[in-house]
Amino acid sequence: MGAVYFYHLTRQPLERTLPVLLGKARQAGWRVAVRGTDTARMNWLDEQLWLGPEDGFLAHGIAGGPHDADQPILLTTDRAANAPDCMMTIDGADIEPAEVTALERACILFDGNDPAAVQRAREQWKSLTGAGCAAQYWSEDSGRWEKKAEH
Repeated sequence: MGAVYFYHLTRQPLERTLPVLLGKARQAGWRVAVRGTDTARMNWLDEQLWLGPEDGFLAHGIAGGPHDADQPILLTTDRAANAPDCMMTIDGADIEPAEVTALERACILFDGNDPAAVQRAREQWKSLTGAGCAAQYWSEDSGRWEKKAEH
């Protein structure tokens, strides 16, 4: 049974935090899906991942191609065709309790400087923990990631 980790981004933007988390997930041997809500935003994220350091390249693809099932990291706005072990959601994208429990880990990354994003994360925490999902809340307020709550 998986758990969902909430990452409250306050110091580093998504394009800096996400590659670190993706790298850790890949080091664990996990296939990953990144689910967003907007195709243009996923295209932007794809460009950001290509701009990363050469020694830290993260092989990935955008959903809708002929090799979606083979992608170690798949950027999508829908269900993931790459049978992920880990799902990372951004921009308030939905994730269902059944998905969380079927994964090794789910991660919800949200912008702590956006009141609507914080409210959405609170709603997701309540919904997912209410459905019995194990959850952790991580904050970078102190300058490094610290676990602030666990359910």
